[in-house]
Amino acid sequence: MNIALVHDHLAQLGGAERTLKSLSKALPQAPIYTLLYNQQNVENFFHNTKIKASFLQKMPFGVKKYQWYMPLMPSAVESFDMSDYDLVISSASSFAKGVIISPQAKHICYCHTPTRYLWHYSSQYMDELRFPWFLKKIINIHLSNSRQWDFNAAQRVDYFIANSKTTQKRIKKYYLKESKIIYPPVAVENFYIAKNIKNYFLTGGRLTPYKRFDLAIQAFNKLGLPLKIFGDGPDIKRLKKIADKNIEFLGIVSEEEKSEYFANCQAFINPQEEDFGITQVEAQASGRPVIAYDKGGASEVIIHKKTGILFSEQTWECLADAVLRFLHTDKFYFEPEFIKKHAQNFSEERFNKEILAYIKDVTQIYENRI
Repeated sequence: MNIALVHDHLAQLGGAERTLKSLSKALPQAPIYTLLYNQQNVENFFHNTKIKASFLQKMPFGVKKYQWYMPLMPSAVESFDMSDYDLVISSASSFAKGVIISPQAKHICYCHTPTRYLWHYSSQYMDELRFPWFLKKIINIHLSNSRQWDFNAAQRVDYFIANSKTTQKRIKKYYLKESKIIYPPVAVENFYIAKNIKNYFLTGGRLTPYKRFDLAIQAFNKLGLPLKIFGDGPDIKRLKKIADKNIEFLGIVSEEEKSEYFANCQAFINPQEEDFGITQVEAQASGRPVIAYDKGGASEVIIHKKTGILFSEQTWECLADAVLRFLHTDKFYFEPEFIKKHAQNFSEERFNKEILAYIKDVTQIYENRI
């Protein structure tokens, strides 16, 4: 069976790209088709894998300013020649699911989320755009057209895999499709329990407005407790501007540095609604509890008062209250070995076994139908 992987783009590295890496390890002979890629990302993450990019790769500033070419992305993903493949697996949070395959082939989509800025986050996305009102009107028309394409693209998929119950519900709501839940892979073996916990809290990831790191900063400004933030992103200037001296921005850290920061923190802060939330699992793999907004993936990966504390309202006041409750809770409730064991439920080994079993299952179903 000839298999190909299709991914949105490799211009940046995040949870979706880590999932793609695991898919590639489980299916080492499968080439990866992607809209465009950053050469450094390919060398570091996929150096032994055949990568095939769309025509967008050769466009001026195609990689650095890939957002410019969003109107061309549907036609770019549809331009891939999939005629040689019996099975195509797309790793999609936007365009990859729109790939066109041959009539006899099958398409499994591992969906990280239905396209965020088209569906459940569309109004917030428009609010965040710092453009004149007339440009926003034009963009809104484009989004409406893109929404129709996105829905039609989802209908081409034979089988959906959701990365969480939250994503599963959204796939049903926006695409009218059923899905199987397979949680994404987390490299839990790269994290460890430290002997001595240090006096700081930790948060981080891609610093974008929807991640709501501003709530963590506001809460810790009021509490006066030390908070370290790792990562980079378009919201970093604003976040630095509102942060007091007790808050430290670490920038982009290596995997080894990240493991050390996780292992030694008091707790990890997760103020956002995540589709799944890989950093929450990484913290637990380090034996550290997570203080998280009780929506999205957090409710699936955190056991309240056992592996973390969940708070109900997405406000800095509610987050600050959760931090204070954590500080005054008997630490017996947060046993590092138990927390780390819980994180094993989301390991890469488990992911690879479930993915391969699912592929075998659905291909047998089709073979039986022929």
